[in-house]
Amino acid sequence: MPSHSGRMSLREPDPAPRPARSAAATGTPRKWRSLTWLRGRTPAVQPVSVPMAGKPEPGNPGTATAAAPARAAGTQLVEIIDGSSRPTATAVLTKNDPAASSLELVQPVPRLPFLAAVPASWRPKRAWLSLVPSPRATPFTFGYLVLLLGTSLLLRFGSSKLTDKLLAVSSTDAHNMARHPLTALLTSAFWIADGGWLPYAVIFAIAVAPFERRFGGLRTALVFFSGHVLATIATELPVMALIHTDVLPHSAGRWLDIGVSYGFLTTAGVLVALLRGKARIAGIVALELFVIGVYVTDDPASLASVVTVLGHACAAHFGLLVWGPRLRSVPRIAR
Repeated sequence: MPSHSGRMSLREPDPAPRPARSAAATGTPRKWRSLTWLRGRTPAVQPVSVPMAGKPEPGNPGTATAAAPARAAGTQLVEIIDGSSRPTATAVLTKNDPAASSLELVQPVPRLPFLAAVPASWRPKRAWLSLVPSPRATPFTFGYLVLLLGTSLLLRFGSSKLTDKLLAVSSTDAHNMARHPLTALLTSAFWIADGGWLPYAVIFAIAVAPFERRFGGLRTALVFFSGHVLATIATELPVMALIHTDVLPHSAGRWLDIGVSYGFLTTAGVLVALLRGKARIAGIVALELFVIGVYVTDDPASLASVVTVLGHACAAHFGLLVWGPRLRSVPRIAR
């Protein structure tokens, strides 16, 4: 159609509408796109950042929105996913957020140690383990038990001719005490008559090891062997005198007299003397009953049993009445 000025003009068709960019392309949720003109710029695509412990980062309002669901869910954010080599938590999308712009961190389950999974009743008791003799805490007791174990195995598996000769030389009978007393006194304490090593190991753990933990190995050896020597001499000298006067036959000077009972009864007497009050009375009663019980269960009618029970009583009371008062004021050794 002709225009008002008489010129002809062609009307250009309307341009095609531009496709709207989604929130994923602009980096901004759709509900915020209408407010971007207030800031005067179009936000660029930025990576999603996770706040530390639910606190919003300055200058980034998106972190405050991501922190709110984390606080509501009660999850503490302990680490940031920053691509480092540090272990990170697992990120999952929050279901209640339609824009899926917030992340919730799920912490991995910590690994429990092995003993935490074992019931407490099945775990070893350290208090009981400390009573077992060891080469570090009780070297004298541990070494003595090892030596007794060796001689017990020799008696069990060695030839009878060899073991009989060794026992005959080591016995503290009247014959050996008159000919070589030092050898007999020293070697007789290294043998066990019946070969039962395990009961003696329990006795040493009860009567000798506690003494060594308190007073040390040197004083333990002194008390142990002093009781052994004194009880042996106190019982064998009367026997030698009775044999010399023909009251006892000469065969009485040849019985086998070996063992370690005199030594550990001396240390047991000292431990009883260190107790106080009713505990000391109970300890004295238990010590006397032990001596009587050994005599009754052996052979009360024999002369050897009479001599043995006299030696046991002498060793126990020597530790109770002589060593006990002297060691009562001695301080405990430092560990």
